[in-house]
Amino acid sequence: MHFFDLTLPSLEENLALEEALLLAAESGQGGEVLRFWEWPNHAAVLGSGGKLAADVNLTACEAHRIAVARRSSGGGTVLLGPGCLLYTLVLDYQRHPALGGIASSYQYLLRLVADGLGPLAPGAVFAGTSDLAINGRKFSGNSQQRKQRFMLHHGTLLYDFDLEQAGQYLRMPERQPQYRAGRSHRDFMMNLLGTRAQLIDALANVWHACAEPQAWHPAMNYMAQLLAERYSQPAWVRKR
Repeated sequence: MHFFDLTLPSLEENLALEEALLLAAESGQGGEVLRFWEWPNHAAVLGSGGKLAADVNLTACEAHRIAVARRSSGGGTVLLGPGCLLYTLVLDYQRHPALGGIASSYQYLLRLVADGLGPLAPGAVFAGTSDLAINGRKFSGNSQQRKQRFMLHHGTLLYDFDLEQAGQYLRMPERQPQYRAGRSHRDFMMNLLGTRAQLIDALANVWHACAEPQAWHPAMNYMAQLLAERYSQPAWVRKR
């Protein structure tokens, strides 16, 4: 597996690339990859089925020029920004039998991540349906998109994030894991101990991935098409 650390100029390009990597692998033009990126500004990103008015404080986002976008995978709405490292995996189901099921794949992959982070995340456990937490506080949320042969799994790793910002721009989710116990975003989340470079090295080691800056090139045509048809269109963000 190859990995690359790449943040493209626009939020829409970065989200389109996530799905494009999956489509390239599914079509036989690409393969398994691990990508890292980090958005330099705060931005609210809904899951594919997220409800804009219910999940995002639009008044606050508009007042402070916080971008609002939508990704292709499921899961809840997240706030990106400095100190929130994003990782993306495109995996062949044949890699491990657990990848064939949604619940089993989350458990398998997130336990690998927790073990791989080691001393950077002491006491990390799988929590809820797709989280990683330490002592009941979440530091990683994850979501998936699945095709016939390949799956996309991506997640957040908080390491130097301004936790106060999430409560300003995101509403309390309608559906919450039991372990959240109704806590505010600030009280529910936490930052890891490690640096960005340490987190990247740890996850690259989990999958024995080799750095290849051009590993995303097979997805470029798909990304351009997705941008034109979906991610650059306001209707995509406001579809729900």
